Amino acid sequence: METTERESPEVGRARERVAWHALDAEAVLERLDSSRTGLSAEEVARRLAVHGRNHIARATRVHPVRILLHQFTGALVYVLMAALVISLAIGHWQDAIVIGVVLVLNAAVGFVQQYRAEHAISALMSLVSPGATVVRDGARRAISSEELVPGDVVWLSSGDLVPADLRLLDEASLRIDEAILTGESVTVAKHPDRLEGDGALPVAERRNMAFMGTPVASGRARGVVVATGAATEIGAIAEEIRGAERAETPLQVRLSRFGRRISIAIVALAALSFGIGLLRGEPLADMFLTAVAIAVSAVPEGLPVVMTIALAVGVRRMARRRAIVRRLPAVETLGSCTVIVTDKTGTLTRNEMTVQQLWSDGALYSVTGSGLDLDGKLLRDGVEAPIGPDSPVHQMLLGALLCNEAELRREPDGAQTRGDPTEVALLVAAAKAGLDRELALERMPRLAQVPFESWRQYAASLHRVDGDETVFVKGAPEVVAAMCDTSLGADGETPIDCDAVLREAERMAAEGLRVLAVAVGRDETAAHDVLRGNPRGLALAGLVGMLDPPREEVAGAVAACRRAGLRVVMVTGDHARTAATIAARIGLPVEGEVLSGATLAGLDDDALRDELRRRSVFARVSPHDKLRIVRTLAGMGHVVAVTGDGVNDAPALKAAHVGASMGLSGTDVAKEASEIVLTDDNFATVAAAIEEGRTAFSNIRKATFFLVSSGVSELLAILGSLVLRLPLPLLPAQILWLNLVTNGVEDVALAVEPAEPEQATEPPRPVREGIISRRLLERLLIAGVVMALGTLGIFLLEWDGDPDRLGYARVAALSTLVAFQMVHVGNCRSEHRSVFTLNPFSNRFLVIGVVASMGLHVLALHLPWTQTLLGVEPLSLATWGRIGLVSLSIVVAEEIHKRARPVLRRSAGGARAWA
Repeated sequence: METTERESPEVGRARERVAWHALDAEAVLERLDSSRTGLSAEEVARRLAVHGRNHIARATRVHPVRILLHQFTGALVYVLMAALVISLAIGHWQDAIVIGVVLVLNAAVGFVQQYRAEHAISALMSLVSPGATVVRDGARRAISSEELVPGDVVWLSSGDLVPADLRLLDEASLRIDEAILTGESVTVAKHPDRLEGDGALPVAERRNMAFMGTPVASGRARGVVVATGAATEIGAIAEEIRGAERAETPLQVRLSRFGRRISIAIVALAALSFGIGLLRGEPLADMFLTAVAIAVSAVPEGLPVVMTIALAVGVRRMARRRAIVRRLPAVETLGSCTVIVTDKTGTLTRNEMTVQQLWSDGALYSVTGSGLDLDGKLLRDGVEAPIGPDSPVHQMLLGALLCNEAELRREPDGAQTRGDPTEVALLVAAAKAGLDRELALERMPRLAQVPFESWRQYAASLHRVDGDETVFVKGAPEVVAAMCDTSLGADGETPIDCDAVLREAERMAAEGLRVLAVAVGRDETAAHDVLRGNPRGLALAGLVGMLDPPREEVAGAVAACRRAGLRVVMVTGDHARTAATIAARIGLPVEGEVLSGATLAGLDDDALRDELRRRSVFARVSPHDKLRIVRTLAGMGHVVAVTGDGVNDAPALKAAHVGASMGLSGTDVAKEASEIVLTDDNFATVAAAIEEGRTAFSNIRKATFFLVSSGVSELLAILGSLVLRLPLPLLPAQILWLNLVTNGVEDVALAVEPAEPEQATEPPRPVREGIISRRLLERLLIAGVVMALGTLGIFLLEWDGDPDRLGYARVAALSTLVAFQMVHVGNCRSEHRSVFTLNPFSNRFLVIGVVASMGLHVLALHLPWTQTLLGVEPLSLATWGRIGLVSLSIVVAEEIHKRARPVLRRSAGGARAWA
C-alpha cells in the first residue's frame, strides 16, 4: 500500500481493497513497507496524515427544528391546517381548538420518534478498542487505537478488542469471537498461514485475519495493520448503514394517498354543495357557512389521534409479548409484512451449542435436552441407556470433560458457564451422564496439556488415573482417527475400522452437526508421543455430534407465518450444511443446494430476483449480500421485515421496512438500526408481533371507516336536500356539533378493539391497497346512502311542509344522524363478522363512549344555552321512537352486505372460471 505525500486521506481510503489473506506474511509486510519491528515515529506521522485517524466517522445529525417542521407535511395535515384557518376565520373556536390539539399531538409524537431514530453509526464507536499495544521503533508501547496506521504491528491477547483490521504474523492458540460480523456462535481459531482465494472469500473463512471490533476469546497473536477507519470491515458496514435509506412504511404510503384523495373529495363536494345552493337561490353567506361546515366536519381530524392510540395500544400489547417498539409506525408495518428475512443463530436457534448425538462402539445415542439443560438423558433406540464407568461412551464423555478448558457450575437459578460454547456443550453432555469436571480433576489431576491449534486440529490433556498416565485427545475425526490403532468396545479394544468411523462422521456432518472425535491413550508411550507432537497408538472412544438447536416454538411460528401467507427467508453467515439442517427442522423449504454468498455475489439483479422467488435459505452471506437481498425483495413489491443481532445485520435492519433486533444477544449497533427489539431473541416473538401489527392496522381501518362514513352521510343528506329543492336539513352549527358529539370517543374506542381470530390466517394486505379497501368502499357507500336517506326521511316526516316545524325537523334530522352513528359504530367493529356475534362488553370503552355521547346530545337538547347556540329543542318520545327504528336500518343494511358479499364473490369467481 504505497502512498505519496500528496495523497489525501479520502484517496487513501478509497484505494482498491487488497486480498491480504491470499498473501503470505512477508509479502504483506513488504507491500505495506513495514517489518516485524514496526514503524518509526516519523513514518507513523506521515501515514497518519495520509490515511487519517483510525475511527468511524459519525453521522451528520439533522437539526431538531428541521425534524419538527417535517411533522407538518403531508396531505392530511395540510387539510387539517386549512380547516384550522377557516375555523378561526369564521369564529368556530371549538373546532379550531380541537384541530389545533390534534396537529400539536401528532407533531409531538412524530418529532420524538424521528429524533431518536438516527444513532446507529454512533453505536459503532463503542466497538472500537480505546487502546492498542503496538510496536514502534522496535519497542512495545500502549497507544490510543485512533493513532494506528496501515503497517503498524499490533500485539493481541485474551480479552482485547481488535483495534483495526490485521493480517496475522504469528499466533498462539488464538480464538476470536466474530459473531458481530458473521453471526456464527462459535469462536474462530486463527492462524498466520496464507489462504487460497481472492477478495470474494467470506469474512468467516479469512482465518489469517483479525477484524476491528471483534473480541479475542483466548490466546495471543501479533499482526500487521492492513486497514483502518472506514477501510475496515466494520467501517464498510458503517458506510452501508449510512447509505441505507430507511424504507417508507406502508402506513405512511397509505395515509399520504388517503389524505390526498380525501382532501380532493372534500373540496369538490363542498364546492358542489355551494354551487347547487347558489343555483337554487340560497343566500350567499348561508351557503358559504354551510360549505365550510361541511368541509370542516368531513375532515377526519380524529384520524391522527386514532392512529397514535391504535399504534400505542399495539406497542403495549407487543411489549407483553416480548417485543419492544422503538418507532411507532413499525407496529402497523409488521402487520403489512409479506416476507420475513431472518438470521439463524439466536433467533431460529437457541444460540447454545448442544450435543445431540454420540457414537461409540458402533452404537448411536441421542441426547435429550438442549442448551444448558442439565436434566437431559442419553437414549439408545429411544430408551434411556445405562452408562457404566467402564463403557466406551463413558470414557468418551470423560475424555471430553477432561480435555476441556470451560467451566460449568450448578446454581439455584440455573447453570452458569464460562468458556468456548463447544467446550461448554461437552461439559453439559457429560453432566447428563453424571460426570462432574471438578470431581474428575480431583481424582485424575492434570499433568500436562496440548492446547488446540488450528494447524494441529486437536487438543490433548495428560492425567494421572489410578497411578498411571493417561492421555485424552479430542479433535477433527479424520485427524484423531489417524492416531488410533484400536477402538474401545464393551469387551475391550478391537482394531479400528477408520472407514466406518469416517462414514459415521460424514453422516453426522450431513445432518448439520459439528463432529469431534475423542480418543484415549492408557500407556506412558502413547501419552508422551502425544506430548512430543507425534500422536499414535491411541484407542478411539467415539464421536460427538453437536448443533445449535432450533427453539422449540420456532417450527410452529414458521408454520403460522406460512398459513398467514408470509414467506420466511433464512439468511445466515453460517455453513450451508448447518443452515439446511436447521431449515429442515423448522419446516422451511430447502430447494436443492443452499445458495452461498460467493454464488450470490456473481448474480445480476434479474438472476437474484429469480433465486429469491424459489429459494428460502441463503448461507455464508456478507452484510452487503444481506442488504442486497432486502433491497431486491423490496423492489419486487414486498414489505420486508428483517431480524438480526450483529453489526453485520445493521445495514439490512435499517434498509428494511421494519427491523427487529435481539434484546439479549444483540449489539447496540443492531438495536439502534432497528424499529423493534425482541427481549427474548425469539423468532416466535416476531410472529406474535405481526399478529399485533395486523390488529393495529385493522383498528385504524375500522376507526377510519367510522369517521369517513359520518362525513359521507352528512354530505349526502345535504346534497340530497339541495337536489330535491328541500330546505337544508342541518344548520352549520348543527353540522359542527354532530361532528363533535359523534367523532370524539367512539373512534378512539375502535382503536382499542380486540383482535379478530381470522386476522392470524388472512394473507397479507396488498401493498397498493389503501386504508379504505374495496370492501370498505362498498360498505361506506351503502352506509352513507342508508343514513342519508333515513335522515331525509325523518326530516320530511317531521317537517311535512309546515314552516313552523322546520326547526323541529332539523333537530330530528340531527338526532337521527347522531343515533345512526351510535348504532353504526357496532357495525364498524368487524369487517366480516356479524354484529350479533360480537360480545358488546369485550370493548367496554366503546359501550361507555356510546352512552356518554348519546347522553351529551340529549342533554344539549334541553340546556338553554346549547338550545340558543345550536338552534335545538327537545324531541317528543314519538319522534325518538321513529328515530330509533330508522337508525336500526343501518344494521340491516350492513348485515345483508356482510352475508351477501362472500356469496357474490364466489359466484363471480365461478362464472369467471366457467368462462
